[in-house]
Amino acid sequence: MEIELSFASPEKLETEALVVPVCERKKGAKGQYGLGSRAKSLDQALGGFLQKLLDSGEVKGKLLETSLLHTSLFSSGSSSGGLGAKRLLLLGCGQQDKFSAFELRKVAGTAVRFLKAKSISSCAFLLEDFFGNETGDETSASRAIVEGGIAGNFETNKYKSEKDSDEMAAVTLACVSKKNDTALQAATREAKIVAESQNFTRDLVNEPGNRLTPSILAERARRMAAEVGLECEILDKQKITELKMGAFLSVSLGSDEPPCMIVLRYLPAQAPPSPVLGLIGKGITFDSGGISIKPAADMDKMKYDMAGGAAMLGVIRAVALLKPNVRVIAVVPASENLLGGKAQKPGDIQTAMSGKTIEVLNTDAEGRLVLADALTYAHQVLGCTHLIDAATLTGACAVALGSVNSGVFGSDDSLVERLLASSRTAGEKMWRLPLDDEYKEQLRSAFADLPNIGGRYGGAITAAHFLKEFTADLPWTHLDIAGTAWLDDNKPHMSKGPTGVAVRTLTQLVLDFAGQS
Repeated sequence: MEIELSFASPEKLETEALVVPVCERKKGAKGQYGLGSRAKSLDQALGGFLQKLLDSGEVKGKLLETSLLHTSLFSSGSSSGGLGAKRLLLLGCGQQDKFSAFELRKVAGTAVRFLKAKSISSCAFLLEDFFGNETGDETSASRAIVEGGIAGNFETNKYKSEKDSDEMAAVTLACVSKKNDTALQAATREAKIVAESQNFTRDLVNEPGNRLTPSILAERARRMAAEVGLECEILDKQKITELKMGAFLSVSLGSDEPPCMIVLRYLPAQAPPSPVLGLIGKGITFDSGGISIKPAADMDKMKYDMAGGAAMLGVIRAVALLKPNVRVIAVVPASENLLGGKAQKPGDIQTAMSGKTIEVLNTDAEGRLVLADALTYAHQVLGCTHLIDAATLTGACAVALGSVNSGVFGSDDSLVERLLASSRTAGEKMWRLPLDDEYKEQLRSAFADLPNIGGRYGGAITAAHFLKEFTADLPWTHLDIAGTAWLDDNKPHMSKGPTGVAVRTLTQLVLDFAGQS
């Protein structure tokens, strides 16, 4: 999707559809809220028609409410009602004093999805004064619109013979002042890179297990690395065996597909030697649960169990194009978790790369096994000084936080706070969960150094404690995205399926580190 800027007055802007944000009116306050100052200027050319719609209650301005108007109907003396736009899309923003960049991304995505479903391939988005409530200046609002719009343009119908809707080819931002042109151009370029990287991640997660095995994922990563200028290394099964990654290898034993470790390096020549950010993502391309097999219902969704690994590939893609002055390495342990004559069994004991022994009580708790060796490899071999991992790790986290917030854990308060600050800037909701030592008491085994699961309660927390055992006390944070990496239904602003969660937040975190170097 192409992004363009326009500084023409709203009434003169020529476009297939002009998106006009409108807010809910305050009860009993006729004319207040509703239209922003730029929409009011537009409304003058319509003789106050838009304000009358709001005052009548026919258009309420509730969040993501849509009303499409053809401007040719506004005036019998003019085919366009005196406007350059052929249509107006009145798009609800909810309560003005609660409007933020988080809602703005949804509004932009809703506009794109609504219009392209009607075969409208280009539109313009009116930047309003009330976007400054929490979105900051016009550049921040532009970022949110671009990111939300590009995310809304993504569809999961890749393998359908007939597509449900067309793509939105271009979006114009109807800006206020040309004096901000340089900053706006830079902001929209960066937002486009981040959003396209989020969609790159979503495209990977959307692939079914028969079309995205570990080796195919590695090849997709290799191609992407060549396109954006990253160093790429793929560790095959033999190399993984030589490195004594027993935890990682154990997960792949039931599959005919060999595992691999994907390593992508972004190492700018002028960057200081430290920090080296290690981005580790779970890459289980299909998860049956192994011998501890999952229920048949919804097992098809387990193609998304590599969403954490795909997110890290999306982040380092964005980093390579944005070129921050900080060292970043992405590590994705890729495997299938299937049943077979050679599959590991509950009660088996595996030796991780770190030397710790693990009693595998449940083969469906495999994500922490592959991440354990990947975390060790990241700091022991690659020299990462800060570890950030993301994984669709536990159903327990989804039970705790639903599909709204990703769970955040960490051993270093400073790193966790920086990540949470980045999530707020990026418009992704995340919530820190506790990591008290008392929970660690559940990770006791009579036969090995630790089991791969704790008890029934606090499952997301005990899983995080398990991972912490392999971080060598380095600054580390863990994202459990089991509840947020997938949408079970279409939303006005985003299609059903993979969300690409964490790409925006972690890219922002890398940029934050570059600014602090």
